[in-house]
Amino acid sequence: MSKQHSPTGAGEVQVGILYGHGINADRELGTAFQAAGGSVQRISVKHAVENPDVLDRIDILGFPGGFSFGDHLGSGLVLAQWIRTSLRPAIERLIDRGGLVLGICNGFQVLVKMGLLPNLDGDWNPSVSLVHNDSGRFIDTWVPVEWSSSSRSPWLQQLPAMMLPIRHGEGRFTAASEEVLQQVSDDCVALRYRENPNGSVDNIAGITDRTGRVLGLMPHPEAFIRMTQHPQWQRLQRAGADAGIFPTGLELFRNGIKAIHR
Repeated sequence: MSKQHSPTGAGEVQVGILYGHGINADRELGTAFQAAGGSVQRISVKHAVENPDVLDRIDILGFPGGFSFGDHLGSGLVLAQWIRTSLRPAIERLIDRGGLVLGICNGFQVLVKMGLLPNLDGDWNPSVSLVHNDSGRFIDTWVPVEWSSSSRSPWLQQLPAMMLPIRHGEGRFTAASEEVLQQVSDDCVALRYRENPNGSVDNIAGITDRTGRVLGLMPHPEAFIRMTQHPQWQRLQRAGADAGIFPTGLELFRNGIKAIHR
């Protein structure tokens, strides 16, 4: 796959963040990409659906968290079908020219339900899902996660273990079959929970497609881009941690920006 320069011809990495119809973490995600050095534009889902070529002018496409369409019929399902029907060719062009896609929480749910993750057969056939937590309750807490050290995904290079917040009611990762789970485990796991909060099979907290250019995860790295966002940051600071040595989710976004610059 050949890497092209930013489609605008400028040096800045162009990041498009979808918003509207119940998405509520778009500004938070945009702030994280800006902090990593990206040039961010918010794109309404309606505008993108009516003008798919808007995706030809970005390098990275972000699917934020929230409650798209009120999670009616299942988290992310309505938006997934709309995007699949209207934007599949544009998203495929983005990936083929070396662009990246990121989906977080509800955005991850959208990506798996429209079949872009893990996309094992290359034809966007859904083979995994994110269903109700085994507790039956909405979870809002912080969890330790470990990133895959063997993945070739540009998103994941040299990421240390870290704490990240989660906030979801349907975050339990499941696979359609043991065969699918084995393929995902072999090629596509991006990160795992060190302490499983929701019953996800094999502790899976996020996955990539086989290209590594599409990443989805339930934890929220965009909600932890500086140490003061951690609920125990003062204790950590007293223990000698600071933003330079205490890992935050900002490193994920820096990886994405660096990948486009290469």
